[in-house]
Amino acid sequence: MRSIGIVALSVMLGGCASVTRGTTENISIASTPSGVEAVVSGMEVPTTCTTPCSVVIKRNADISITFQKEGYDPQIIPLSRDIPTSGAAGFAGNLLLGGVIGMGVDAATGAATDHKPNPVIVTMQPSVPQAAPRTPKKPRPPRAPEAGT
Repeated sequence: MRSIGIVALSVMLGGCASVTRGTTENISIASTPSGVEAVVSGMEVPTTCTTPCSVVIKRNADISITFQKEGYDPQIIPLSRDIPTSGAAGFAGNLLLGGVIGMGVDAATGAATDHKPNPVIVTMQPSVPQAAPRTPKKPRPPRAPEAGT
């Protein structure tokens, strides 16, 4: 009987989505061309990797990825959070098992959400070289008439 009580309490304290989906997710990052530096912002410790790569992030983090490579224009891709059907099912499962506490845990950890897009794929655009500024030409002085004409 005591074991059943402990199991029931554990289920109530942990959110359903937190248990079934976890509080972190893997984000795949790729680019054309490959070998681009990807700086992932919004994590406790900013992370840099070279494409193709992947990072593990918290589901409740506000993430953006900056892509940079010499000879190409930098790009910033913000990730949004979305509740997929599996996350919604886990969150709704709290009504049956976890109650309000489980819903609160899932909401705080973001366990019911996924980041979009995933995978993050960019096509880098070559930088346009800056043309050297033109210097205006000085007007020529008028020619002196030739002698004898």
